[in-house]
Amino acid sequence: MEPRFLLMSDVAEQLNVSMSQVYHMVRSGELPAIKVGGRGQWRIERSKLEEYIQRKYDETAAWVRENPLTGREDFDEE
Repeated sequence: MEPRFLLMSDVAEQLNVSMSQVYHMVRSGELPAIKVGGRGQWRIERSKLEEYIQRKYDETAAWVRENPLTGREDFDEE
């Protein structure tokens, strides 16, 4: 059984982003999280992460609809 709550490092690994990016998403309210324990460690509920991912898919699909391909420059990868 998978744990209900994830560490910020787990989320960073799953999203393939840095810890500072996850911290920013949490602090901005973009990704819901809770602080637990005496030292206030952040935890992200697995279901909230899945909701965040789905929301990003929806936002990306809307962006793609609003910004159709216009040329080869759209294929540049980071």
